[in-house]
Amino acid sequence: MNTGLDSVKSKINDSNQDYTIFQLDLLPGTKAQFLEKLPFSIRILLEGVLRNINHETITLETAQYLANWKPNEEERKAIPVFPGRVVLQDFTGVPVMNDLAAMRKAMVSLGEDPLKVNPVIPVDLVIDHSVMVDEYGSADALAQNAEIEFNRNEERYQFLRWCEQAFANFHVVPPATGIIHQVNLEYLAQSLLTRKVNGETLLYPDTLIGTDSHTTMINGLGVVGWGVGGIEAVAAMMGQPLEMLAPDVVGVRLDGRLPEGTTPTDLTLTVIEMLRSYGVVDKFVEVFGPGLDTLSLADRAMIANMTPECGATMIYFPVDEQTLEYLRLTGKSEDHIKLVEDYYKTQHLFRLSASPDPAYSEVLELNLNTIEPSLAGPKRPQDRVVLSQVQANFRASLAKNRADRGFGLAEADLKREGVISLKGQSYMLKHGFLAIAAITSCTNTSNPTVMLAAGLLAKKAVELGLEVPAYVKTSLAPGSRVVSDYLAQSNLLPALEQLGFYVVGYGCTTCIGNSGSLAQPIIDLVEKEKLIAAAVLSGNRNFEGRVSPQTQANYLASPPLVVAYALAGTVNINLTSDALGYTPAGKPVFLRDIWPSGKEIQDVLQSVIKPEIFARNYANVYNGNSTWNDILPGKGKLYHWEDNSTYLQAPPFFDSFGKSAATDAILNARVLLLLGDSVTTDHISPAGNIPKNTPAGQYLVERQVLPQDFNSFGSRRGNDRIMSRGTFANIRLKNLLVPGVEGGVTLHQPDCEQMSVYAAAERYRAEGTPLLVIAGKEYGTGSSRDWAAKGPLLLGVKAILAESFERIHRSNLVGMGVLPLEFLPGENATSLGLDGTETYSLYNLSPLEPGKLVRIEALKTDGSMTEFEAVMRINTYLEVQYFKDGGIMNTILLELAQ
Repeated sequence: MNTGLDSVKSKINDSNQDYTIFQLDLLPGTKAQFLEKLPFSIRILLEGVLRNINHETITLETAQYLANWKPNEEERKAIPVFPGRVVLQDFTGVPVMNDLAAMRKAMVSLGEDPLKVNPVIPVDLVIDHSVMVDEYGSADALAQNAEIEFNRNEERYQFLRWCEQAFANFHVVPPATGIIHQVNLEYLAQSLLTRKVNGETLLYPDTLIGTDSHTTMINGLGVVGWGVGGIEAVAAMMGQPLEMLAPDVVGVRLDGRLPEGTTPTDLTLTVIEMLRSYGVVDKFVEVFGPGLDTLSLADRAMIANMTPECGATMIYFPVDEQTLEYLRLTGKSEDHIKLVEDYYKTQHLFRLSASPDPAYSEVLELNLNTIEPSLAGPKRPQDRVVLSQVQANFRASLAKNRADRGFGLAEADLKREGVISLKGQSYMLKHGFLAIAAITSCTNTSNPTVMLAAGLLAKKAVELGLEVPAYVKTSLAPGSRVVSDYLAQSNLLPALEQLGFYVVGYGCTTCIGNSGSLAQPIIDLVEKEKLIAAAVLSGNRNFEGRVSPQTQANYLASPPLVVAYALAGTVNINLTSDALGYTPAGKPVFLRDIWPSGKEIQDVLQSVIKPEIFARNYANVYNGNSTWNDILPGKGKLYHWEDNSTYLQAPPFFDSFGKSAATDAILNARVLLLLGDSVTTDHISPAGNIPKNTPAGQYLVERQVLPQDFNSFGSRRGNDRIMSRGTFANIRLKNLLVPGVEGGVTLHQPDCEQMSVYAAAERYRAEGTPLLVIAGKEYGTGSSRDWAAKGPLLLGVKAILAESFERIHRSNLVGMGVLPLEFLPGENATSLGLDGTETYSLYNLSPLEPGKLVRIEALKTDGSMTEFEAVMRINTYLEVQYFKDGGIMNTILLELAQ
């Protein structure tokens, strides 16, 4: 066991308890004044290295390199990262635990002890991704959706109950408790962790990784952590260090304060737009400056939550007085808060207003006074639109080419409309009508300021007699029970309910695509008239095909704006100048008439947000759901998969155990898909509904599963047969091999026959043809889902050639033995004249080396040859080892077997 560097050990005493710490300023050659020039996030990484020095693979030199981190360095070195714990959500967590169960099975086949496969650090799995908005608009919706959820997911939940008794250091937060990141923020995160080693109690900063890209929300609390794929989570759970190149750290300096009438959501969307435009992929971002003192911790957490939408690894907010106040607010003991303060100040990890500014790789500046009310959309979270321009943005998108993120309508189709009747009323619906208004996602529901603002706006609207049109599907899905508690205490919940915003569940719902079905007349009208229906949600993602199959225009907004747009019933309106509704007497009501003032919001906030509300709602967090407790947990340490299960099967990733993925060359490969820019992991491996007429849907039909019981792709990630059939099956995927067609289709080469991606992959497999995928910039943006790497592997994809990769997805590809290759700067498929019909051969693959150049030959159908080079995006020598072993999980098995 690693014991760390003895020379930097010291003691800290709290409440008659001695703790051993690894004191940063005791590192030889490291003085306090030098430490204070390091970004706070780098200091925390340095502590992890000091605590884990083993004088073999992790040495004093590693620590000194980090201690001497330079803001700008041409070639960064690899550094180890030691997360203190892991958080999982159920969509990604079930396959993680399924992989662990399969690793135990593999250990048995190797003649080894299967119990060696066990988490060595704390793991919490929060079940939040499975609840769907099947029922809404009534007081019974919460209970009905919970019952449906348990019925749909009985087999998955039985598996997780088995995991609870089979694995040590593993706990499950049951359904209907809250969303992973809000539960983490309000309850799980303690700012400090302890561990007994050789009779000493070590004290160190809380750090973590999570199998959800928005794990970064915890950066708002001063906790270092980020999202990873499930395969990296398995490695961390088993005690493996993660390895990354020492990052650049971009500083964001804040000045001023938010103007009256704006929300922290507006600030968050502005920050994400700024950072995505600047370019921060694979970089840390750290926030500083006097404006930081004006942001509550919930405001900071909101910004940190949306880190993946700008591509950064973290948006880190150092621990300061606001952190301590939040710990106090959420019910932590005064002894614990004092220990946090003492430790972080001793370690030069505590930010004071007078603290010197660290040295950053670059500094961006943002004056909070300039923030305006904003939304983001209609197709990407980084595409911010100021409120006054939303109508113009939507109208311009209607005729804009789909390749330019428009809807590509012909002039004759711009004025299409249709009539529907719902609840005894007739409505004329046009492009932009609001089909979904969802207060959803921990991004916003974790922040009382915007939630209370929504409640106050709703109350004023109800008092004026305003109503939400019956065609708008309304829902309220808080990230924890704390939210509905304080909305009820403040007497704002009844107004939200009167407008249709009843609590439908405590989970991700619409934000992850679990928005449920729309009313059938709306579905029929949208399909018949080809209407561009809209959704406005307080989520963090609005990628194509994610929110609902019927809503093509999806805008992210603050909760009060969600309510306002619900009242208006359309996004084809300028809420800054047009009436959003009329009183029963016919008087127009404008947004400014019902928008709550900052003082109104703060008055309510201070009266209801108390420590007792958090203590009450988290008192029985692990065993407070009686339906969950009634599920029998199963017995034994080895899992037995049922042959006829459509939810759980033994994954095939250990079938080739012992065979290296490394090769000298990939010869005569074909292009499975030719893709453009900003292809998301949703495009690669959808999480939402499973259409009946797809390979995955037909697989279920063949096994007598009724369409109403298909559930979602996310819920079936424990079944590789469904997930491989669902890879590249997003209904909005644009494969340039079949221009003008959307969905999971491609051309089989050389006969150019059009078929599903899965059918083509199977035919290529039968022919012995290796496969490539070619893409543009930002390939793999979005969710951390490792099935976006597992799926292509199972289809026979050997390499992905792209202009650039998003951080998590690139790592996932390497971790599964799929080679990420990057075009040289300035080059892409278009500039090289590649159209995807070529036959490709890749040379110079051996020996594997980080960043080496690979020679590629593309043989065209006319016999001509295009030769070019691409960069091997294996970044570290640890990744080289993972790739050679056929993936991270094989590396772990090899080490356990030795």
